[in-house]
Amino acid sequence: MTAAAADPVPAKNGPTVRTTGVAKRIDVADLNIYYGAFLAVKDVTMRIQPNKVTALIGSSGCGKSTFLRSLNRMHELIPGASVEGSVLLDGRDIYSPSMDPVSVRRQIGMVFQSPNPFPTMSVYDNTAAGLKLNSKRMKRDQMDAIVEKALRGAHLWDEVKDRLDKPGSGLSGGQQQRLCIARATAVEPDVLLMDEPCSALDPIATLAIEDLIEELKQKFTIVIVTHNMQQAARASDITGFFNIGQSGDPGILIELDETDKIFSNPAHKETEDYVSGRFG
Repeated sequence: MTAAAADPVPAKNGPTVRTTGVAKRIDVADLNIYYGAFLAVKDVTMRIQPNKVTALIGSSGCGKSTFLRSLNRMHELIPGASVEGSVLLDGRDIYSPSMDPVSVRRQIGMVFQSPNPFPTMSVYDNTAAGLKLNSKRMKRDQMDAIVEKALRGAHLWDEVKDRLDKPGSGLSGGQQQRLCIARATAVEPDVLLMDEPCSALDPIATLAIEDLIEELKQKFTIVIVTHNMQQAARASDITGFFNIGQSGDPGILIELDETDKIFSNPAHKETEDYVSGRFG
């Protein structure tokens, strides 16, 4: 299936498993992403399904992370950056002038490549940071309940429940990344974006994050950028392969399909060459 055929898996219309919010579909159409006059990513059309993990793979510099940041308007925080085309979150264009970028980023959360807990904040305050920024005043017992729920959801509660007032930066690397995931999920987003979330972690911590991602997709739509082919094969339902031609060309989406098909019988030779290690 080519990138232009943007619906590799039927839309999921079953009952939600969430008590607040609903994992949402993202439809990207004819998206061009610029840094100033430079076209970095060209003509991306794809559908990102709810309650599934979509992995974005491709060689360095092909625009995967740039595309990921465009899905919650973080790309436009870079001076001179802009987009053309549309990104629809359940039918609503997140780039519409009527859409508040801060609200978009609350609905579409992000976990970054390196664990980045706020160094001066405690484990508790790190988890609650988004709530304090985005929510109206909340009673302490309500905040406590949400923080505990988020930390439990990140499989971190038992490890930190007796040190909630200690700095988040004092945790191990894998714990810090799970803390960042707890911080992102505490505000109940609809979509969770992850940019190389395991690249700075050891193999044991990486497998723990992958297990967590498998559980989180029951509540969220998840998009993950990874250079690790084995991780994409293990952790995702859908895989999109990005590629770039010569130096200076924009990145393009070559193929989007079910992960098993991408890794066993891709439609494009470029994809086959990449996943088999012949280039990239």
